[in-house]
This record gives sequence, structure tokens and C-alpha cells, in this order.
Amino acid sequence: MTEAAHIRGRAWVGDQPLFDSVDLTLRAAEWTCLLGPSGVGKSTILRLIAGLETGVRFEGHAKASQPVALMAQDAGLIGWLDVRSNVTLGARLRGELADTARADRLIAAVGLSDRAAHLPARLSGGQRQRVALARTLFEDRPLVLLDEPFSALDARTRTGMQDLAAGLLRDRSVLLVTHDPAEAARLGDRIVLLTSAGLQDQPLPGPRIPGQARPYDAPQVLQTQAALLRRMLAA
Repeated sequence: MTEAAHIRGRAWVGDQPLFDSVDLTLRAAEWTCLLGPSGVGKSTILRLIAGLETGVRFEGHAKASQPVALMAQDAGLIGWLDVRSNVTLGARLRGELADTARADRLIAAVGLSDRAAHLPARLSGGQRQRVALARTLFEDRPLVLLDEPFSALDARTRTGMQDLAAGLLRDRSVLLVTHDPAEAARLGDRIVLLTSAGLQDQPLPGPRIPGQARPYDAPQVLQTQAALLRRMLAA
């Protein structure tokens, strides 16, 4: 299968090791869920793949083989720009002519057509994340890096955003950084657990239908969620 990105190496924060000897390949057109507790270096791995500053000392190799779009935990919307302008922000910052018709189609896809002219202050947290997802899609990159984008949402909104992202990011290469075993069990075509001991691939709850998250209440999903949590607690 085609490679979307690869990282191999180790990292330190000052003199303290952050992670040691990781070796991770992201496969194209597949959701890789990088699961683990806070502070083990998940977001650092994502930022290294994206070519962003991390504040750590890294020895090794990190490269994305496909153009990258990034969606972070914070929606990062510009407060004085409306929804449509936030979605097209990247293109306009690059001096490109923004395709507003395409932006409107994506805004409709995330269910915000009636709020396209609203400022972020008039949106709920879940709506702001929908804008961030539309902005990520507007960049039209084959590799999408998601850094815990739904972790601050309530359970109902988070579940809806997982379903929405699974559909809209179908056929993309996706790295999802998460500390939520339930999210990994719903979305992962591959689940990799990062602990102080390194990276370990984890069993899946069966295949995932392309473009869909697994049902949150499916017995195999719940069993996988529990198994992942046990491994995290034991690490």
C-alpha cells in the first residue's frame, strides 16, 4: 500500500526522553489512530510529520509523502471573520482567489449553510469545530492530521463530529491523535498505542465501512474500547 508519511527516531525535552525509537508508517487512504495518555509525545509526532516546530530535540527522520492539512484541538477561528471567510482563510493568506462556491458546498456539508455569515462568537463549540473541519477540507490535501480535534466537545457532539469526519474524509490518509479509546475504536483502520515503552499496534473491532465510523454501541467496539483502556492503564 502507498505510504502517506513516515517517522522514525527519538525525542527529548531538555535532557528527559519524550519517546524512544518510534517507527511509524502512515498508509495512504487509511485512518491511523495514534492513541495514548497525555504527555507521551503523540502531538509531537504529528507536528514532526507536518514539519512544524515542536520545542523538542528530535533525532531521526520525519516526512510526509503527501501534501498535508492540519486540524487542531482548538478550532483556531479568526474572531472578526465570518464562517465563509474562516473556511477560505488559507487560500486568501496565500494570495489565491478563494473558490467561494466550493466553500459554500463544504459549509453545507457540515450543516452550517444558515450560519455562513455568522462570526465565531455566535457559534457553539461544536459548530466552531464544524467550521474548522470545512476549512481543513477546503485545503484539499490528501493527508489530514487531526490533533485531538473533538476532545473538548460533549459526548453527543463528539460522536456526531466523528461520524461527520468519517464521511467527509473518506479516501483521505488520516492521522488522528487521541487519548480517547472509544474514538480510536470507532474510527481506526489501524490503532497504534504510544506509551513510555514505545509504539504497539492494537487489535481492531473488525473492519470499518469506508466513509463511516463504527457504531458506538456495537459489542465489538465496546470490547475494543475496554481493552484499549486496560492497556493504557497498565502502561
